[in-house]
Amino acid sequence: MEHTEHMEIERKFLIDALPEALNDFPHQEYLQGYLSTSPTLRVRREGETYVLTYKGSGLMKRTEYNLPLTAESFTHLLEKCDGLRIEKTRYRIPLFGTELTAELDVFHGALSGLWLVEVEFPDEESAARFLPPAWFGPEVTQDARYQNSSLSRFGLPGEENT
Repeated sequence: MEHTEHMEIERKFLIDALPEALNDFPHQEYLQGYLSTSPTLRVRREGETYVLTYKGSGLMKRTEYNLPLTAESFTHLLEKCDGLRIEKTRYRIPLFGTELTAELDVFHGALSGLWLVEVEFPDEESAARFLPPAWFGPEVTQDARYQNSSLSRFGLPGEENT
């Protein structure tokens, strides 16, 4: 894997109930930590792949750079991360009638009980036209509290005062 760069255009939603037969969809375990949240600098293990990611500012649209890491580099950098480590299972669910895929994250550990679904789009026009399926809940694209970098620092939204 060589370094990649792309413009990420996505919308994010909460969901109230997990789809049926969830484990029939392709899925993978993720472990990630943040070296910095402003700007976002993340290390992630995706199955047996290790990646260092830089994300620019923005909520729906932002630049993302990915660089491959070795397992040793990942382990070393993960130890340097402040705050929560994010552990989640990501399910890739095709959205029928479209070329799009929903990426449903089921969080574990300190964020257990949080379910977020993201859809990435080829351009802003298709993002604006997107009609979410009935199983999607409230949209949180513009709510920075639901960015993984914020979750790693502050935990679940609404629990700041407990």
